[in-house]
Amino acid sequence: MDDVGGGSPGACSMNKKPRHLARSLTYHHHPYQGQGRHLPPPPPSPSPASNPQRAQAVVLYTTSLRGVRRTFADCCAVRAVLRGLRVAVDERDVSMDAALRRELQSLLAARGRGFSLPQLLVGGALVGGADEVRRLHEAGELRRVLEGAPGQDPAFVCDACGGVRFVPCPACDGSRKVFVEAEGLPRRCGDCNENGLVRCPNCCS
Repeated sequence: MDDVGGGSPGACSMNKKPRHLARSLTYHHHPYQGQGRHLPPPPPSPSPASNPQRAQAVVLYTTSLRGVRRTFADCCAVRAVLRGLRVAVDERDVSMDAALRRELQSLLAARGRGFSLPQLLVGGALVGGADEVRRLHEAGELRRVLEGAPGQDPAFVCDACGGVRFVPCPACDGSRKVFVEAEGLPRRCGDCNENGLVRCPNCCS
């Protein structure tokens, strides 16, 4: 069913060169240019209900930007529904990482759909956006679609990221630059996104 419902401690030396440049954390939306960073796509599955005994990953693409009020409200509504059903959700905020946005664009294009938010996947199968989720929930079908999904206390808040799902890159401390001593030059960090962030290793898959 592709669619349902529509740093290490040590003594400092005065001669030691700095490991990175001054922190420059931005939240602009521009293409990701790092190397060696790959985001795993949602796990493939022919149908969310094909094996209800198997734990099924619940992935929700959202945005934390309030530029479009209706989109932000829809993201909050779907998140609230899933939280009420006490399922663990891998939330992917496309406004925090351009690679996540491209990931979703590719996923929707492969299914002949235009880009829109939010989007819910269960076990790799696309359930749909806010209207589809709302319709399934009101019909009492959403709980069946989510059968086999791992549970989570709705009051849970990650200690590492505070629920933001992103943390500053440990390789560059969010500066997006690392100093290469062999070259004597700073280079673009290959581990983080355009904002100097990485997905929280504590609560994100």
